[in-house]
Amino acid sequence: MLRWALAFFVIALIAALLGFGGIAGTAAGIAKIIFFIFLVLLAISLLMHLFSGRRPPV
Repeated sequence: MLRWALAFFVIALIAALLGFGGIAGTAAGIAKIIFFIFLVLLAISLLMHLFSGRRPPV
């Protein structure tokens, strides 16, 4: 998912350099949304790992 966000960010940069402001803004917005979804899923994954109940061997 992080790769998709990076891809949309690169598309936004290229579109901005070529003067396509609308496309650049849309691609940047999509990249931002995907990045925040990635962060939420990462946080959920880390919390599930911490509270999974597995204990290290003694």
